Amino acid sequence: MAAERGAAPATLRGYQRDLADFQAFLVGQDTAAENAGDDHIRAYLLALNARGLSRSTSARRLSCLRQFFKFLVADGLRSDDPTAVIQGAPAKRRLPRVLSVAEVDMLLQAARTNTGKQSKRLVALVELVYATGMRVSELVSLPRAALRGDPRFLTVRGKGGRERLVPLNDAAVEAVRDHIASEPLQDPSSHPPSRWLFPSGSQGGHLTARRFAQLLKDLAISADLDPAGISPHVLRHAFASHLLAGGADLRAVQQMLGHADITTTQIYTHVLEERLHALLEHHPLAK
Repeated sequence: MAAERGAAPATLRGYQRDLADFQAFLVGQDTAAENAGDDHIRAYLLALNARGLSRSTSARRLSCLRQFFKFLVADGLRSDDPTAVIQGAPAKRRLPRVLSVAEVDMLLQAARTNTGKQSKRLVALVELVYATGMRVSELVSLPRAALRGDPRFLTVRGKGGRERLVPLNDAAVEAVRDHIASEPLQDPSSHPPSRWLFPSGSQGGHLTARRFAQLLKDLAISADLDPAGISPHVLRHAFASHLLAGGADLRAVQQMLGHADITTTQIYTHVLEERLHALLEHHPLAK
């Protein structure tokens, strides 16, 4: 997954945890993970259910096992895939939490009136994520080189190392310029400038996703919004939903979000349908 798919470290850790859990279960079955059969996998899924794990968690664990055994077969370590005959329970798909346009405006206004030490950086972060729908991992690790070329576009490196070009609105362009101009001057002879757009003292050298999430929570409080309902991913959802509500093409939204499969993007059409049904309930002929 790391070499061929370019999976993120967090994804790799998740798969590692899931495989370790499966392996721990098999200790009582007196077998190893690479030798497990479909009966072992069925028993494992029943055990997950008995432990009270959600359907989505069980579905993720099964997906992990499918990838694992496909790898074993592809590399000639097994001749059969025991997961091929396993039909897991479909995970209930939850609709994403979406902010209204008014709520996003409140958040942006709170960022613009913030008087903190790095207020310009905060404005740039919020403007960028709402203007582009970037994943938080893509946002915080943006290199300065991504700004080269036409300032109205940004080069984003997403999952699997795939690059995509996303357009920027005027507010985002101005916010990024203000952020760069507000950074303290560095002496190249003593300390070369950071290659990151949002540098920090973290191990990676740039702002962390967790820190940005914390900043958003604080910003939500300033904007009189519930911090529990505000996150970088919620802003990504808002970007997609507001675009579609404004008449944007689903395929264009898919490309901007960096989704490999358009079915992933289609969840936002369900959000719009839910809103439409809610509005129709107020129609005089609906009663």
